Amino acid sequence: MRKLLISFTFFFGTLIYAADASYDPLEVDESQTIETLDLLIDDTRRDRKIPLRVYLPESSIAAPVVLFSHGLGGSKDNNPYLGNHWAARSYIAVFMQHIGSDESVWKDAKPRERMKAMKRAASMKNARLRYQDVPVVIDYLEQWNNDETHALHAKLDLEDIGMSGHYFGAVTTQAVSGQSGFGGLMNFTDDRIKAAVAMSPSTPRGRNTKRTFKCVNIPLLLMTGTEDLSVIGNTDLASRLAVFPALPDGDKYELVLFEAEHSAFSDRSLPGDKLKRNPNHHQAILALSTAFWDAYLNNNDSAKAWLQGDGVKSALEGKDRWQTK
Repeated sequence: MRKLLISFTFFFGTLIYAADASYDPLEVDESQTIETLDLLIDDTRRDRKIPLRVYLPESSIAAPVVLFSHGLGGSKDNNPYLGNHWAARSYIAVFMQHIGSDESVWKDAKPRERMKAMKRAASMKNARLRYQDVPVVIDYLEQWNNDETHALHAKLDLEDIGMSGHYFGAVTTQAVSGQSGFGGLMNFTDDRIKAAVAMSPSTPRGRNTKRTFKCVNIPLLLMTGTEDLSVIGNTDLASRLAVFPALPDGDKYELVLFEAEHSAFSDRSLPGDKLKRNPNHHQAILALSTAFWDAYLNNNDSAKAWLQGDGVKSALEGKDRWQTK
């Protein structure tokens, strides 16, 4: 294991971190094997099933857990580039599948009916089902971690849980990470989540943005692109960029990738893409998300210094934008 060299300087009352210059969030041990485990939760209380794909690192100790929620029309099989890299960095990545807003929506529809089916699936009913899936998954992880007969027994550090997602998964991530304004009495925040990454975030229509995000008190990393548009829901870049300024100060970050379309965060192109995919986008997404998990799930001061200092520049291209507060 690489030795971390950390120094501390006080400047006008603020603690400044100067980390080991060799910190690299893309560094992995190429010789290790990442195991994948497919599981199925049967939530009898809601008469609902939640398929999971779990990426497991080679580790003899309990590892922090990162949850991932797919976009509209996706599945647990999506975004393996994230699951494999996070696991290679010693996180257990749990990719959820949300029935009703998953791939079955379009796979079971005739080609000319697929867009209509996707739009119907982007409903408040399915949003609530997704929000409720997250605590159920964490509950089951807790049970399995304590079950000596289960494959996940004693493998999970459930004191350090990260939440992430893309598109509808970003909406899900926001909902369970402190966003408010779900019709008065409804609150979907899960306090077991310690940090979150939202890819293609958005602001709810017709709500006061500041009020909506004022209770997001955990560390949060937002990722979007200058061409990150969504036909379903007509979400534009202004909606995505309005989230960051509405967040309270403290451990909040925003990445805007130049000429990144909506599909840049997924593992393949999408119908309607107009630009050539930039391979550095995935490198940047992996580097920044990993450093973020290292900083806030593993309490790695070098990772935090990398995020808040000049380290991020090594992962970005000239017209990419990065800000913190």
